Amino acid sequence: MRTAAIYAAAALAEIAGCFAFWAWLRLGHSAVWAVAGVAALVAFAWLLTLVEVAAAGRAFAAYGGSYVAASLVWLRVVEGIAPDRWDLTGGAVVLAGAAIIVWGPRPA
Repeated sequence: MRTAAIYAAAALAEIAGCFAFWAWLRLGHSAVWAVAGVAALVAFAWLLTLVEVAAAGRAFAAYGGSYVAASLVWLRVVEGIAPDRWDLTGGAVVLAGAAIIVWGPRPA
């Protein structure tokens, strides 16, 4: 449960950081958005270091599923666009893959 919470927080931080740059460069918001984006991306990187796995690559790979799912939530909540059935199916597939990576049995 702790891992899922960390991944959720990391996804929020990464998406917020990337969106801040989008808002600055594509939507014409002030450069203050870029500063906030950098802070959010630093928080994202720090949060991934808190995941209890033996290898960074495994933590990053599993995180990808959380990012996709959180991006679909962002699409709905922030951008007001409802994910379609293909978005939701793809999100379910990547979450299943992330769960296998994180919780799959490993030889001792």
